Amino acid sequence: MQQFSLCFGKVKKDCLKFIKSQETKADKFKNKEKMIKSFLIPLCFWISKKANKKRPYFVGLAGGQGTGKTTISSLIKIILTKYFKLKVFRISIDDFYKTRKERINLSKRVHPMLLTRGVPGTHDINMMLNFFKKSKIKKFKRLKLPTFNKAIDDRFNKKKWYDLKNKPDVIIFEGWCVGAKSENSITLKRTINSMEKLEDQQQIWRKYVNQQLKTKYKNLYSQLNCLIYLKAKNFRLLQKWRLKQERKLWLKSKKNSKLKIMNRGDVINFMQTYQRITQNMFKNMPKYASIIFNLNNNHQIKSAIYKNK
Repeated sequence: MQQFSLCFGKVKKDCLKFIKSQETKADKFKNKEKMIKSFLIPLCFWISKKANKKRPYFVGLAGGQGTGKTTISSLIKIILTKYFKLKVFRISIDDFYKTRKERINLSKRVHPMLLTRGVPGTHDINMMLNFFKKSKIKKFKRLKLPTFNKAIDDRFNKKKWYDLKNKPDVIIFEGWCVGAKSENSITLKRTINSMEKLEDQQQIWRKYVNQQLKTKYKNLYSQLNCLIYLKAKNFRLLQKWRLKQERKLWLKSKKNSKLKIMNRGDVINFMQTYQRITQNMFKNMPKYASIIFNLNNNHQIKSAIYKNK
């Protein structure tokens, strides 16, 4: 398509510059031009047709840990801004994690496993609902939104928060569990890994998380205009990608010894808290996501399925 080629010519430089900033010597992106040209540009044409300047168009972007959500959402933002001249704001559900202090209280009140950030119930859901609501108001008022520092497992101080001064045309809301649905009580009873077996024998943790998905998170996700799902082949592959991610974080922050970088064992344990919902999403998300990007073993998009044109 001529339009796509024209768009690629306009955005290529900025997109490749961003990708370069994400690479390390040992970890280079492959087939980047194909990803932009064949998948992300057609997606941006699809979004731009649906975006309504009167109120923000909410794009949910989901995918297991390490699937490349941050990279892909950043590239979508570059294309929509540069070529389509849309005002785009992207934020992660991770930025809305409860503070470490709040999670300590939650872990004492409900279950110790809730100290570990990640699952529904460990985010400040009221803050997210408020953000969605205020974004849609006709007379938009400036918004300050949190940013989360995973290296210290707590929020950045308010000086580093997002400062949203103007109403966006498109809001990209990305996160590993964005759009996830609750599961039924029969499957909930089955333990799926050693962490659940040892630490959640009474099913208090998983029932609490599932209830959050069934209620407040369902309300939040119902407000998304579309949902894009980055589908990896299996959970083991996600573990491999997540370890790679942690290595990158370590390389970037070697100078700061205070940072909490996870070792292999930490990552595997950490991901056990994500496993139940992630596997549920593998199974169910393709049924209701608007667009599915199938990923191959090398982290690349190999095909796209559009469910509602």
